[in-house]
Amino acid sequence: MEVKRIQTLALNHQLKELPPQFIRPANERPENTKAIEGVTVPLISLSQPHHLLVKEIAEAASEWGFFLITDHGISQTLIQRLQEAGKDFFALPQEDKEAYANDPSNGKFDGYGTKMTKNLDEKVEWVDYFFHLMAPPSKVNLDMWPKHPSSYREVTQEYNKEMLRVTEKVLELLSEGLGLEKKVLKSSLGDEEIELEMKINMYPPCPQPDLALGVEPHTDMSALTLLVPNEVPGLQVWKDNNWVSVNYLQNALLVHVGDQLEVLSNGKYKSVLHRSLVNKERMRMSWAVFVVPPHEVVIGPLPSLIDDHNPPKFSTKTYAEYRYRKFNKLSQSETK
Repeated sequence: MEVKRIQTLALNHQLKELPPQFIRPANERPENTKAIEGVTVPLISLSQPHHLLVKEIAEAASEWGFFLITDHGISQTLIQRLQEAGKDFFALPQEDKEAYANDPSNGKFDGYGTKMTKNLDEKVEWVDYFFHLMAPPSKVNLDMWPKHPSSYREVTQEYNKEMLRVTEKVLELLSEGLGLEKKVLKSSLGDEEIELEMKINMYPPCPQPDLALGVEPHTDMSALTLLVPNEVPGLQVWKDNNWVSVNYLQNALLVHVGDQLEVLSNGKYKSVLHRSLVNKERMRMSWAVFVVPPHEVVIGPLPSLIDDHNPPKFSTKTYAEYRYRKFNKLSQSETK
C-alpha cells in the first residue's frame, strides 16, 4: 500500500485547507488549548557547582519532568552539521527517501516513515520522520542509515559519542538526586547495553496549524529523551493543568524524563506529557535521541526507594512487555 507522505501533501501549493483526517477534535486543537503566558521551563547549566546541579536537576525532573541544559560540551558546529544532514535528507527526491521506507506493521521500525492510522476515526499527525538505532554497535543496522547526504553517517556517529557521554552524565546526576550511588540508574537500564534511538521529526508548513498537531499529547516510553530542535518553535509541555511553550535557545539540549525513569524512581521523577505544534509558513524539525533499556531488561521501582511509607506505585516488567502494552493502549487512543 502506498503511504501518503505529509511532506508531499504540503508541497501541493494548491492546498488551502487541511484534509479532514488531520483536523483534531475541538478540545485538542491548538486554537482552543493555548499555552499559558509568562511561564518558562527550567534552564540548567552543567557548569555550575556539583551540589547545586544535582539539586536543580532533581527538582526539575520531579516538578516538570523536563528541563533544558546548557554547557553540555557538544559543539555548536557538530549540532549544526547534524541538522544540515537531516535537512538534506528530507530535501532528497521522494523516490530516494522511499528507498528507506519502514514498515512498523511488520516489525520494521528503522527507516523513513509517516504515522499510519488503523481506522477512519483516528486523526493523522502532521509529521514525517526518519528513525534508526545509534547504539550499541551490535544492534545498529548501518544499511538503514542514509547514504545521502554523504555526511550523514560520519556526523551521526560523532553525535552518538556525545549523546552517550551526556546521557551518562545526566543519569549520574539523576541518581544522586534520588540519594543513590551515581551509577545506579545506568546500571538499572542495562549499563553498556543501553540503546540510543535517533528520530528526526520533520513538520512541513501546514495551511491551518491551529487545527492540527505535529505530534499529539504523549509521554515517551524511554528513560530519557535528549532533543535538539531547529529555530521554529512548537514543543509544549504539560505543567499544572496548562500547556507551557518551550522557547528556542541555541545550542541547548532539551531533556525529557520518560516512563522508565518514572517507574525506576517510583514516581519521584515525572514522565512529561508533551505535544508538538506546527507552523503555517515554516518547516519545523527536531532531532530526538531516546535512551531506552534493551527489551529483556526488567524495569520496576528501585528497591532502595521502597519502604512501608513508600510502597511500589508501578508493577515490574520487562521493557519489551512495557512497550507492547503501551503500543496497544496508544492504538486504542488511550493516553497515559
